[in-house]
Amino acid sequence: MKINATEIRVGMILEYKDDLWEVLKTNHVKPGKGGAFAQVEMKSINKNTKLNERFRSSESIEKASLEEVKYNFLYSDENDYFFINAETFEQININKNIIGQKGKLLSENLELLISFHNESPISITLPNQITCKISSTDAALKKQTVSSSYKPAVLDNGLSILVPPFIESGDAVIVDTRTLEYVKKV
Repeated sequence: MKINATEIRVGMILEYKDDLWEVLKTNHVKPGKGGAFAQVEMKSINKNTKLNERFRSSESIEKASLEEVKYNFLYSDENDYFFINAETFEQININKNIIGQKGKLLSENLELLISFHNESPISITLPNQITCKISSTDAALKKQTVSSSYKPAVLDNGLSILVPPFIESGDAVIVDTRTLEYVKKV
């Protein structure tokens, strides 16, 4: 399906240069002189390489046709994550390299969408927000302003994020799964 360069969004899968690319960042630029363009940072799904590309706003790009199916997470082993379709009870496994950092956010029975391209799984879409527990974080320093300072914290699943100074070890927080950033305290 052809889309205009101005319609490119983060998370989309594009067919470009005989490969599938996931859009990581996009910036629409309208310079004072010349035509508008979209600056797009993409990651190859198959080769795991990155590419920065400029598309003129008049250009059209091929959006990959994907089939999305709801699955529930079951468990993981050393190499794969295992999922089950709640309607058909069909089980599939996906290599940990395909899922990457998002795999740390998976929990038992979590419902998510798996995208298939030519009947092979290429990516997962988690719910936008997931609740996690803080396993360790630094102590807050006095006289720090809340708005500008964040401190590092490690979640119970091993991910490192930045949190405001009032968050302590053992607190439950909501994490945005698209950006892996702190949203709010529960």
